[in-house]
Amino acid sequence: MALLERVSTLLRANLNDLIDRAEHPEKMIKQVMLDMENQLMQVKTQVAIAIADEHLLLKKQKENQEKAAEWTRKAEIAVDKHQDDLARVALERSLTCRKLADGFAQQVVDQKMQVETLKSALRKLEQKLQEAHSKSDLMMAQHRRSRALTKASDARMAVGGGSAVATFDRMKNRVSHSEAISQAKAELAGDNVEDRLAALGREDEIERLLNELKAKRSQA
Repeated sequence: MALLERVSTLLRANLNDLIDRAEHPEKMIKQVMLDMENQLMQVKTQVAIAIADEHLLLKKQKENQEKAAEWTRKAEIAVDKHQDDLARVALERSLTCRKLADGFAQQVVDQKMQVETLKSALRKLEQKLQEAHSKSDLMMAQHRRSRALTKASDARMAVGGGSAVATFDRMKNRVSHSEAISQAKAELAGDNVEDRLAALGREDEIERLLNELKAKRSQA
């Protein structure tokens, strides 16, 4: 039966695995539970129909058994009255009814097995649905907590990997290096001016000393 195959699929389904694989776990668990509830209603309906069919088959079996017995009694009456032709007809009908009764008896056995199969599926599905109802909130909370922990772990790994810190350190070192270069250039520029000023001072001093020497030599 297609219904039992669908029920079997639902019973084999692992709710935790479905949630883990689902893009939207909340929607997934709600959909699974809705499917279970729908299948549960269908199985209940099938169980009721199967039980009704079993009762009907039992009724048909009993009716044919009673008819067989009735035709046998008529055959006995015909024999008592030496009506062999009527006795043969009665026995033939009794035999037909007995065969029908046997056929219905076999159908009753098969139907009982079908009813038990459906009842078993119904009990398991009810248990699975009850489990899903009782665990749905817990599973969803666990899933949300798992996602939060995963995001936190990813963040810690990113920081622990030094990507953000390393980038900041590189920028800081680059700024410091630029400042050092600018300061060095400024110092170099300052040294150049001082050297030039010092050179001018020395030239003036040399010129003064030269004039003094010339004055002395001219007086000698």
